[in-house]
Amino acid sequence: MKFLLSPAKKMRADEDTLPWQDMPVFWQQAVQLWQILQQRGFAELQALWRCNEKIAALNHRRLQQLHPAHPIAPALLSYQGLQYQYLSPQVFSETELAYAQANLRILSGLYGVLRPLDGVVPYRLEMQAKVKTDFCRSLYDFWGDDLYRELTKEDSLILNLASEEYSRCISPHLKEGVRMVTCLFAEELEDGTLKEKGVYVKMARGEMVRYLCEQQITDLEGVKKFNGMGYHFDPVHSSDDIFMFTR
Repeated sequence: MKFLLSPAKKMRADEDTLPWQDMPVFWQQAVQLWQILQQRGFAELQALWRCNEKIAALNHRRLQQLHPAHPIAPALLSYQGLQYQYLSPQVFSETELAYAQANLRILSGLYGVLRPLDGVVPYRLEMQAKVKTDFCRSLYDFWGDDLYRELTKEDSLILNLASEEYSRCISPHLKEGVRMVTCLFAEELEDGTLKEKGVYVKMARGEMVRYLCEQQITDLEGVKKFNGMGYHFDPVHSSDDIFMFTR
């Protein structure tokens, strides 16, 4: 079973906690995209990144000073944001880290798909960024079915904890014999309806990944036993392809 997580916009260069282990599978494609970004002017990049001038300046400097061919830190420790705070990889045991390395995959606009200990540099490139070139209309077009094929080389079960922006790289390419189950986290309102709240969803995704790693979960029955943050598996609102967790 492979489980998917989205990256975070905010990144750091953690060179002290753990060394990176391997080059990403698609590092050469990352170099190609990096070179495309380097050719863009500052204003064009700021529009592409959809951020303020301070954040644009930081990432513009990264484009000039760093390079994907020369990683500086493992992916899992490089992303910041709520889901990674609740995942808390800095306190993983060796056993938990080994499990994550074998099963967790982070989808990325720049790197395509990352194992936790793959070496990366801080970057900003969302999958939905409007990157158009002579040979691709978008990053979805650039990556095609490459990420799906990489994920399903050894596994036919995918647990999707990524946002729709990133899971769209996988879902259109699903073939017979491969199952993808998406986990949703919703609040039960007073009128009995269910509503997803973005902040809590991000927290719960991180908690779920931490639970999977701590418990070394290998099947969907184990996934259903997740009860972090007061959520519980809701069979009434679940299906073969959707696991709904409510509270």
